[in-house]
Amino acid sequence: MTTDSLPLFPLALVAYPGETIALHIFEERYKDLVRDCLERDSPFGIVLYDDGRMSSIGCLCTIRAVVRRYDDGRLDIEVVATERFRITSVTDDGSYLRCGAENIPVTDVAADAHQVQRLITQHMKLLELAGRTVRPGFYDQEGSVSYLIARNAGLELPQKQMILETDTEADRVRILIEHMARFIPHVEQVEEIRKKVQSNGHFQDFPPESS
Repeated sequence: MTTDSLPLFPLALVAYPGETIALHIFEERYKDLVRDCLERDSPFGIVLYDDGRMSSIGCLCTIRAVVRRYDDGRLDIEVVATERFRITSVTDDGSYLRCGAENIPVTDVAADAHQVQRLITQHMKLLELAGRTVRPGFYDQEGSVSYLIARNAGLELPQKQMILETDTEADRVRILIEHMARFIPHVEQVEEIRKKVQSNGHFQDFPPESS
């Protein structure tokens, strides 16, 4: 995919290939963008806009469904992210941004199976700490395990963008393993503090209020 006129949707989020995203469309410019993409059956690009800066690598998205149309023109849509792209130029046609874009070739360097299993084990541990239901079958989905886990791994936006910009599955898995090794002990510490507070529900360490 190479184009000089890709509709561009800057957002404070990072979309990964294979991810399904729900969007609420309320700004006039993006109502126009969605209308044009629906009429032409064409994709648009989601790119991270954070702290006043737009990233140069985003993810191509197609509209899978219009979930709801509101009387005032707002829409709820469901989109599927498909592949990464690199912005080569940006123009503003007075409604919404468009960009020159080129696809980023897939570099097929698979992660070591033991490393993948280690990352899955770490992620399951993180979900348990967060009180989420752990389903081992979740990781059997098609596509990149690293993209799947990075959606819900306690990453800050710049870290999520770094994962998107990393070319190989092996490198993405390595980065996530290192992140989990740092992040999980922090979550465990917070959980331990929470349990201590809950176990002292009657505030026994505090003197009673004077009457």
